Amino acid sequence: MQDFRAPDIRNFAVTGHASSGKTLLCEAMLVCAGKITRAGSIEQGGTVSDFHPDEKEHHQSIHATVMSAEWLGRELNMIDCPGTPDFISEPLSALRVADSAMIVISGVHGVETGADEVWAAAGHYDIPRFLVINLLDRERTRFEAILEEAREHYSARVFPMTVPVDAGPDFTSVLDVMRSEVITFAADGSGKYEEKPAEGALRERVTELHRQLIDMVAESADELLEKFFEAGTLTEEDLRARVHEAVQKGLVVPVFAASAVKNVGVSRILDFIAKYGSAPADRATVAAKSPDGRDVTVALNDGQSVAFVFKTMHETHVGNLSFLRVYSGDVTSGSELMNVNRGETERIGQLYRVNGSSREPVGSLHAGDIGAVVKLRATRAGDTLCAAARQVTLEVVDFPAPNTRGALVAKSRADLNKLGEGLSALREEDPTFDFHFEPAICQTIVSGQGELQLQIMAEELKRRFNVDVDLVEPRVSYRATISGHGESKYRHKKQTGGAGQFAEVWMRIESLPSESGLVFTQSLVGSNVDRVFVPSVEKGVQAACASGPYGGFPVTDVKVDFYDGKQHPVDSKDIAFQIAGKAAFNESFLMARPKLLEPVMELRVKVPSDALGAVLADLSGRRGRIVGMDSEGRFEVVVAQVPQAELYQYSRTLRAITAGRGRHKERFDRYEDVPREQEAKIVAEHGRKTDEE
Repeated sequence: MQDFRAPDIRNFAVTGHASSGKTLLCEAMLVCAGKITRAGSIEQGGTVSDFHPDEKEHHQSIHATVMSAEWLGRELNMIDCPGTPDFISEPLSALRVADSAMIVISGVHGVETGADEVWAAAGHYDIPRFLVINLLDRERTRFEAILEEAREHYSARVFPMTVPVDAGPDFTSVLDVMRSEVITFAADGSGKYEEKPAEGALRERVTELHRQLIDMVAESADELLEKFFEAGTLTEEDLRARVHEAVQKGLVVPVFAASAVKNVGVSRILDFIAKYGSAPADRATVAAKSPDGRDVTVALNDGQSVAFVFKTMHETHVGNLSFLRVYSGDVTSGSELMNVNRGETERIGQLYRVNGSSREPVGSLHAGDIGAVVKLRATRAGDTLCAAARQVTLEVVDFPAPNTRGALVAKSRADLNKLGEGLSALREEDPTFDFHFEPAICQTIVSGQGELQLQIMAEELKRRFNVDVDLVEPRVSYRATISGHGESKYRHKKQTGGAGQFAEVWMRIESLPSESGLVFTQSLVGSNVDRVFVPSVEKGVQAACASGPYGGFPVTDVKVDFYDGKQHPVDSKDIAFQIAGKAAFNESFLMARPKLLEPVMELRVKVPSDALGAVLADLSGRRGRIVGMDSEGRFEVVVAQVPQAELYQYSRTLRAITAGRGRHKERFDRYEDVPREQEAKIVAEHGRKTDEE
């Protein structure tokens, strides 16, 4: 491959809602560029980007995959991103290092929530966006209606650069606005085409669109606007010279009509990217932080190496593979760079240009380029690598918090011993995945963006780390408390020959407001109990609260007062008062009208307006309470409070009732009383499971 520099590099992320045809669109682009001879099949696992075992097994994109090609003397680095919300970290990471965002929209279903999310993320990074309305070879396509949806949703600047002439199963031709031609593509999927001037109604249509494009582009510069007002139009030379600038400023959001399956319209997309697309030179400086926290900038021409690692993966045959974007200087094999985030020096091993699973070794990567390096020791996604003389950190991605939980149960003791290592490696690769051991329920809890993500993680534990686990429903972290007062006078006496045990503890307990936890006090008077035994009683109380006298659930929001007792001059000791303290607490707790508390989550659900009724009905069935509603374009946002016990696999249900268009976020809100009619069942069920274990 030719050694390209920043002005001739095009880094773009291929993003959008799930099932909009992103992967096949990348296949079509690679066919056009001559990187492959024919497009692969997702069902048969033959695509360039979906080469990982989990992607082949599930027939969908899971990882952001870097691919490279050449077109019209430009290097194209395209990053094919999954559209399933479970793997949202992948497009967010790709957009962080891309210079533009290709947002793919279904020509049947139109603008969906996945497109909204990546549109917003691209806006955060201030990179140009362009749309591809794909699947126009399907029945019931509606290009014009979707074009209007996109304008309503995103901007009146959304503008069609190509328009389908014969959308539907026989789709072969597009009307090209820049060229004022009808372009007809070959039926063999090669992407080859023939051009002819637009005539009749198509000529009228393209003339009007061409005029609208000139109007938009004229606003890109004051001198151009003056020219436009003086002449009433712009020359073709002026138009073509300023399209790039207009796209950079967001004055034009290009839209292209395409069929990835038939490879119709794809080569015109590549032409536009190569001629007018965003290059690293368009953002020659980026914001950074110095080690002491000052705002600084990094420029392409600084000369000192600065690179950002946006993704890490473990591959069996090469080890850790780190994908990076170079922002300044060169990154060269054999050199040493400082990982500023971790304060460690990394030796740069073999560098590669990447095309799916293919690796082309290179000696260096230049400013603006994207590639990969193997076997970095301490570097993880989000780290900045710099020359020692130019230490800075670049902006990291703000990933969404996990909203779906599961529990992992190891099949054997050996699996349990290896579980932590495997989970740590998976968390390094996907920042939206997390895990922890929850002592209150004695389970390893995994959390992420959806059930599919958690399922994939469990499969990866088996495939890559030989850790066999079951992914099961997590137990709910119930708490026990009281609604009244209780009192106990408990005597512990044990005589077995020799030194005995004696302790008597008088205890009162009362309820406290929510979130108060456990409050232990002593109000002893006189000399019935030596104060040295107060910590012993407190230990006993804490032990009782941990296991819980009511169904075994941990206790909270209780005040305990150790107010009197008795002791023996010989037999009273620490262990005796611990035992008495625990027993006194259990007795008084059960006298004080115990009750269960359950965690309640605040749920924020974004759904299309036509699915609102079904979503509200489902939330009602989950004991949910609606606390707020708002509108965002064609979508409704529902804020509800729902018990955590009712939310297992909620994301799966939400996608089912919204045809994949719904999204939700959840966060812990508070604990509240379990309904009395359910409490006895929960206590009995928990006791049964505890006995079995």
